[in-house]
Amino acid sequence: MKLLIIPVMLMVITACNHAKPEAVPGAAFVLTDTMLAKTVFARATSDTVTTELKLYGKIAADNNRLSQVYPVVGGNVIQVNAELGDFVKQGQTLAVIRSSEVAGYENERLDANSDVALAEKNLQVAKDLFAGKLNSEKDVVAAEKELEKSKAEQQRINEVYNIYHLKPGALYNVTAPISGFVINKNITPNELITSGNISNLFSIAQINEVWVLANVNESDIASIQQGMSATVKTISYPDRVFKGKVDRIFNILDPDTKAMTVRIRIANDDLALKPEMSATVSLQFNENRKMIAVPSAAIIFDKSKNWVMVYKDRSHIETRQVEIYKQVGDTVYISTGIAEGEQVVTQNQLLMYDALND
Repeated sequence: MKLLIIPVMLMVITACNHAKPEAVPGAAFVLTDTMLAKTVFARATSDTVTTELKLYGKIAADNNRLSQVYPVVGGNVIQVNAELGDFVKQGQTLAVIRSSEVAGYENERLDANSDVALAEKNLQVAKDLFAGKLNSEKDVVAAEKELEKSKAEQQRINEVYNIYHLKPGALYNVTAPISGFVINKNITPNELITSGNISNLFSIAQINEVWVLANVNESDIASIQQGMSATVKTISYPDRVFKGKVDRIFNILDPDTKAMTVRIRIANDDLALKPEMSATVSLQFNENRKMIAVPSAAIIFDKSKNWVMVYKDRSHIETRQVEIYKQVGDTVYISTGIAEGEQVVTQNQLLMYDALND
């Protein structure tokens, strides 16, 4: 029995030795072809330091592309054809009002047309009598003056019809003066409009270009300049960045908030931005110094420190600690730890960091 036990023990010991071979000392990390193809690099550059200032505000319609629609007559609203958010075309009927004032204008127009016809007839009669030596030239001149007066009144009432787009009868059509979106509506069917309560019935805005009105704290006013580049984000489009410039600085402070307002003009061709949307504005301006800049994607934060993976070749990749001065958008400015021209890894850097530092 003892002779059988000894060979079995030797076999177990040998098997254990094969299951746990010793690690080869000095083994290095080498980037494979597959991983290299999926890795992205960026070169550290010396750039002028940019500072970012965060502001908060809202989207507003351009006042120069905004039209307030007021009624020229009072009366009873019998029809409303436009609602908030609707796109309307210039000349489109927004509402219809039955008005006694329009009926009065119609009577004036009819009277003016009759007066012109009568004055023309009287002038012809005066000319015929003068030709037959039955009246004087003075009578002809008087008839001509009367015709001129009648035509002037006719022209006046026709101008009223043209300006206010009046139609024959007692109905007044409220029409859109420009094409755009209805951003305000203060009219309902069966409402009675009188001279005492006339206000703008509609506000129509063209929003293919909009404003962003942002508040600047008193402590940041000195940093604001007209023409500064601005990036704008909204809650509705969190992954989209809109670009514009500071178009105007309103050099007064709100007495309640102690904030100054700036205006950023933004193209809005796809009409994504709507008036009254909340907006976050980032203004960027340069400091008078240069520092090493790398993409923020290159930074690895671990053990309360910041690191980058410096790439020389596939078998020489170094973990380097860096000191960050500040981050502005997708750029990080580094005060120490990396030199201009060195390459850093911006994709797959975490895999390399774990492989080299476990």
